Amino acid sequence: MSLWTASEIAVATGGTAHGDFGVNGVTFDSREVIGGELFIALKGEADDGHRFLPQAIDRGAAGLLVSADSDHPHVRVADTTAALYALAAAARDRAPALRIGVTGSVGKTGVKEALRLALGRFAPDAVHASVKSYNNHTGVPLSLARMPRDSRFGVFEMGMNHAGELSALTALVRPQIAIVTWVASAHREFFASEEDIADAKGEIFSGLLPGGTAIIPYDNIHRDRLLGHARDHAAHIVTFGLDPAADVHAEAVALHPDCSCVTARVGEHRLIFKVGMAGKHWVGNALAVLAAVHAAGADLALAGLALAELSDLPGRGQRLRVGVEGGSAIVIDESYNANPASMAASLAVLGEIVPARAGRRLALLGSMRELGTLSDQFHADLAPHIVAAGVSSIIVVGNEMKALAAALARRLDVRHVADAPAAQTEIDRLLGADDVLLVKGSNSLRLGDVVATLRGRFAAPLGGEETAA
Repeated sequence: MSLWTASEIAVATGGTAHGDFGVNGVTFDSREVIGGELFIALKGEADDGHRFLPQAIDRGAAGLLVSADSDHPHVRVADTTAALYALAAAARDRAPALRIGVTGSVGKTGVKEALRLALGRFAPDAVHASVKSYNNHTGVPLSLARMPRDSRFGVFEMGMNHAGELSALTALVRPQIAIVTWVASAHREFFASEEDIADAKGEIFSGLLPGGTAIIPYDNIHRDRLLGHARDHAAHIVTFGLDPAADVHAEAVALHPDCSCVTARVGEHRLIFKVGMAGKHWVGNALAVLAAVHAAGADLALAGLALAELSDLPGRGQRLRVGVEGGSAIVIDESYNANPASMAASLAVLGEIVPARAGRRLALLGSMRELGTLSDQFHADLAPHIVAAGVSSIIVVGNEMKALAAALARRLDVRHVADAPAAQTEIDRLLGADDVLLVKGSNSLRLGDVVATLRGRFAAPLGGEETAA
């Protein structure tokens, strides 16, 4: 059965169908068309999707959603952005799916992916989730519009960098369960205080359906602020964390270089499981997942099995063994994004790894963007985490990293470069056999290109000789 037919699209959007067609996907990026999709020609401030209609058609789009005439089968509407939102709402309303919304300063993509796997164990082929990090004002409605009509669960990541944005997104998704993974100083440039960030994250609870559940990080310093927002909208509130007072908490944790072993209390249930991603922050993520699985009425034991299989998230902790002169080195790919909290967590993971033989711990760190007037302080404050991780040499990238370079001066080998190509040159000089390299920075710096270059030379799974510190 098609994801959408031309007549269904026309009814949902108030448009007029020209030609009979069915589609098996939805996109507004012509580069994503592989055959059979609905291509939505969005008009933005910088560009107009109608310019890419020929490319979408050539690549095999089955139908178009446009605001102008076309010779290709299409549905014409007055406003394609409004039509995208209308299609998203129609997808939401026709499917029986229990919807889960996920936001947070850190951890939201990881929790979303872990939930997808955990619920997929319980309901195979009936779980829909956002792809990549499609979490903004166009990505969320696109993710909804892609939800199959027979989905039992839908997991939607929601992001924001200004107050009020989450209110609009959660009103569209209308989740039965809403999660805040953590609150920290991400996008601080647009907020007067971290408390304001907590208030903006708390907006996710305003979209909860009657009887809905709010899931909140107990260990976060803004817990009570989040609880205040949740009480206004949620019928049930569940906290998670390492503290025994949390509703879902860890009774015992053993951290290892490439995983963690956890004994957790989930209501009346006790669960012993492994998390296939390293670091204490991933223990917290896993507890949030279990809280949501339990609230959704799914199977906790199956969720535990899924968490053990969680690994290899490109740009978010994936580990690669890459070829270098004289042997191989380990690369920890955290290149997708960075803020002060996620930087500290990733450095702690690096510190848990003891390189083999004469290997060193190295770091390639890029600027953290959108931190406003406190940027220098946030960057300089990374220095103790770097020292504690036992980093031997560090390459820092971007103008904002001047403050960190100064804070580390005379404490370890620091190389400050302007951009990713310059960082690649330094890595080629520095990376040696048995080294362990952490790569992390704001996505706009394109440090993922450095990882891709290293991956292209040779990459294989870890051999397992690294041990815990």
